[in-house]
Amino acid sequence: MDTTLEQPARARLITAENQELPVPALLRYDSTDPLALSVDFPPEVSLDGQGVTWSFGRALLEEGLRGPAGGGDVHIWPCGRSTTVVEFHSPYGLALLQFDTPALREFLLRTYVVVGAGQEDIGEAVEQGLSALFGGV
Repeated sequence: MDTTLEQPARARLITAENQELPVPALLRYDSTDPLALSVDFPPEVSLDGQGVTWSFGRALLEEGLRGPAGGGDVHIWPCGRSTTVVEFHSPYGLALLQFDTPALREFLLRTYVVVGAGQEDIGEAVEQGLSALFGGV
């Protein structure tokens, strides 16, 4: 059975002027893509007025809750005991956000209830990814 988890989260966008702006976010996990999770941001907080979704490895979040982790477009690290920083890189710049660590940890634990660590059946995810990539050719 496919399961999707969603959990609202409060994030704080750190601006170039070192201001913290509240940003609504939605943490999302879909058991059909068991190795990944997503963070959705609503259109009103993006530069182009479009909703934005960032997807990255579930293992990256787990590692980033304990210490600096990531490479490429997403970097995660703890900042004190109660805050976790997530840095998203795109061709248009970067966004530095702070999340409450307990909320991220709770969400991560909920994903492991749905699909346990090491229990991921990636065969279906690979098949779906290849199908999307090649458009059913």
